[in-house]
Amino acid sequence: MSNQIQAIKGTQDVLPPYGDALRILENTLLELARNRGYSEIRTPVFEATELFSRGVGGTSDIVQKEMYTFMDKGGRSLTLRPEGTAGVVRALLERGLFNEAMPQKLSYIISCYRYEKPQAGRYREFRQFGAECFGASSPAADGELIALVSAIFAALALPIRLEINSIGCPKCRPDYHRALKEYFVKHAENLCRTCQERLERNPLRILDCKSPICGGVAQNAPKGLDYLCKECEVHFSGLQDFLQALSIEYTVNPRIVRGLDYYTKTVFEFITDAIGAQGTVCGGGRYDGLVEELGGGSLPAIGFAMGLERLELLLQASGKKPPIPAPCTLYIVPMGDAATKYAASLCEKLRSSGVHAQFDLMVRSVKAQMKYAGKIGAAYTAVLGGDEMSAGKVIIKRMSDGERFELGLEGFVEEILRISG
Repeated sequence: MSNQIQAIKGTQDVLPPYGDALRILENTLLELARNRGYSEIRTPVFEATELFSRGVGGTSDIVQKEMYTFMDKGGRSLTLRPEGTAGVVRALLERGLFNEAMPQKLSYIISCYRYEKPQAGRYREFRQFGAECFGASSPAADGELIALVSAIFAALALPIRLEINSIGCPKCRPDYHRALKEYFVKHAENLCRTCQERLERNPLRILDCKSPICGGVAQNAPKGLDYLCKECEVHFSGLQDFLQALSIEYTVNPRIVRGLDYYTKTVFEFITDAIGAQGTVCGGGRYDGLVEELGGGSLPAIGFAMGLERLELLLQASGKKPPIPAPCTLYIVPMGDAATKYAASLCEKLRSSGVHAQFDLMVRSVKAQMKYAGKIGAAYTAVLGGDEMSAGKVIIKRMSDGERFELGLEGFVEEILRISG
């Protein structure tokens, strides 16, 4: 029996050249955010467990069922981050970013960890692209953030639809909770055990249950839009006006509540039918009370998270591949030690000028090196030996059609830049 160690269930290895392609995709997301003033932030992969139990919410599935929590050697309870927002808020408070000019706009690409059943587009270790805007309470902030996500899907030419909702605020939500509780009490025997517990603590969470039985019961539950206070009504109306001004199509879906307890007012999801059950590619909303819940002052905020694995599934389903980096431009085939040293020097000069250049590291025959150059997709090859070094000239072969031409070693970098475009 083999004693080879296997990857942990629910994790994945990203192999070349796909890893390079994903880096280009991630850089595209960060750049689109940066163009709208969202600077990158990086936070630790694990935090104090209390951060998530207080921030994400004790009635959420994440806290109740999915967190990777452990005790460290100092006896502290730590948790691998299940999402990004709580850690960003902690950093905002601890590092004094709330004292800077507002709004504070932050973006990130992170790995997250949840103990869920692995399936297509869902892993126990997964990656998220997210953005958070702190300090702005106007619906324009909601609209701008949603516009960022719309711009991403437009840039990638991906089919998507936007659904929005308002789940109210601490002033009007208690009335809605009472109405929900009165409704679900009548159907308590049909709810799953988790939702029966939620009935007392947070009936809003029942609307987010993945059980088809609970989902069926929830179909006729009261709608939160019918219980909004005047402030929430005005905010939600303002968001819709803003989206219409930006020509962003949307649908109001009163069943969207999102899976985290910290949301208030606006919630939204970007959904596709192209990847099966895991159709929500991006979700977010406003969380005006989270900063205060985690020990800060009153500070409005809104954010979103986009699952990169689901984004990749959507790219594949749409017949689009993440952009693969350009293959090797020039592969130098050296013959002998002196030629290898000279080839290394040429490659470094080419690389400094932005050219993807390689040379042999395996001490192989010319035939084997040419075969390798073909495998890595080199656009050009150059065989370099003592005669070429003495003459100051080298023969370049274009691999696509076999055409050969001569280049001088003096001014070689400039010539390669010219022919490679």
